[in-house]
Formats: sequence, C-alpha cells, structure tokens
Amino acid sequence: MTKNPKEIEDLAKKIRLLTLKTIFEAGSGHIGSSLSLVEIIATLLFSEMNWLDYLEEVKDKNNEKQLAYFSNPDLKRDRFVLSKGHGVPSWYAATALAGFIKEEELKTLRVINSRLQGHPERNRFPFIDATTGSLGQGQSEALGYALAKKIQGRDERVFCVIGDGESNEGQVWEAAMSAPKFKLDNLVVIVDFNKKQSEGTNREIMDIEPLDKKWEAFNWHVQRVDGHDVTALLKAFEEIKEIKGKPHVIIADTQKGCLGKDCVFMSGGHNPTISQETYDEAINFLAA
Repeated sequence: MTKNPKEIEDLAKKIRLLTLKTIFEAGSGHIGSSLSLVEIIATLLFSEMNWLDYLEEVKDKNNEKQLAYFSNPDLKRDRFVLSKGHGVPSWYAATALAGFIKEEELKTLRVINSRLQGHPERNRFPFIDATTGSLGQGQSEALGYALAKKIQGRDERVFCVIGDGESNEGQVWEAAMSAPKFKLDNLVVIVDFNKKQSEGTNREIMDIEPLDKKWEAFNWHVQRVDGHDVTALLKAFEEIKEIKGKPHVIIADTQKGCLGKDCVFMSGGHNPTISQETYDEAINFLAA
C-alpha cells in the first residue's frame, strides 16, 4: 500500500493502458466509463482498502480457492461494490496490476464463460463484492454490507462507486435516505461524476445538480473533489476517518474517457467502436 500520490498516479497510468488494450482486443466495452474512474479505483485498491494484506493468500490460486477465501464472511477485509458495473474493465486491469489475477487473463474480457464479463459477476470473479449492471442497485448492497458489519461490531469499511447517470435511479436515493438512519460511518460512496450517460449529457437527460446539496440534505458527510487528482482523493479519504456517526460521499468530478490532462478519448463516448488508428494514437499518448 502507498500514500505517495506520484506512485498512485503511475499506477493509474498503467491501469489506463491495460484498460484500453483490453477493451480494444475484446472488440467492445464501455471505454468512456472505464477511463473516468481510473484514479478512483487506483487510490482505493493501492491506498485505502486493505485488500493487499490478503494478496499472497490468493495469488496464483485457482478460481475455486480464490472464491472460497475472498468470500469467507469471517475474513476481515474491506468490501468493494462497483455499482456502475459497466466500468469494470478498469477494475479488472487494476486487479491484474496488483497481482490478484494474471495480466494474460485480461484477454478473456467478454468471452463466453470467462470470469471477466462486461459487467461483474460475483459468483465468477472473486475480487468484487456484488454482481452489478442493473443500475441503482449496488449502493443498496453496499449499505447491507455496512449495516451487517455495524451489527457485528466489526471495523472493516465498505466502498461503493456509483455513476452520475445512475443517480437518476430512485433506489440510489432510497439507500441514501437509509444509511444515515443507521449511522453507517463505515460506508463510503464515491460518485464518478463524469457528466455524461449513454444517451447524452446529464444536463440534457436529467440534471442532478446541485449534487452536493442533495447528499447534504440526506445528512451525509459530503466532499467534492477533482476525481483525477490523486492528492485530492487521498485528502478526502483521510478526512473521512475523522468524521463519525454519518455515512460519507465523495463526489468526484471526472471526465468521461479521460486519458490524461486535457485529453479525452473518442469525445468521451459511452461504448464506441475503437479503430486501430484511434487506438494507436491513444497508446502513444499514454506511453509518452
């Protein structure tokens, strides 16, 4: 684990490369949504969650043993729910970079019977805590994990990444209303606020601003940061540890399809077909 922003930024760059390569070779995948949350998941996996403490227990094991170990309810590990499940290619890339899976397995994205489906499946892939894809549901599952741990008197944390387009779903706000009632200060929701969804911009389809005020009205501890600024993300996660008695939300302002500073891949398209020329240009940008 590391708290060094530069080290996490370097890891994020490698995750972007792997994500782009994986989706291009698969021939399909939600590239825009995968690229917008890279710094978020890099910070979570390599700095905030305690998963690396258990890496040696699952590294190079077969799927059955990995599933049995990581799904053990007595294992004192943090939980992670990617409610915006279509962004999972970058999470697969991150777990490969960390060593939970082999990088070679990334070539099986979206292949029939692969562990790496286009939306995560908990019973196939050990390193995720919810099957998601039906938007709006993951936050409720994360709430359930957090409430169970509170009831059991355990101190692990639960992290959930949701989308901004997903925030049009009513179930998001039902869960948002419930968590403060139970004082779930072990629950951290991160909103990947990339301003776009599959059919256009949030503002055109269903404007959710002022998003921070909405969460504050539901009695959450709210922070809003640049979701591509690792230093800002680290600071936000540190502040969370000092606030007790209420759940936490980090609204991370991001760019859909972000490749790096002032560079957006394919205009932030949701699920575009990537040409060889476009792919080569992106790889050259990331390799520079």
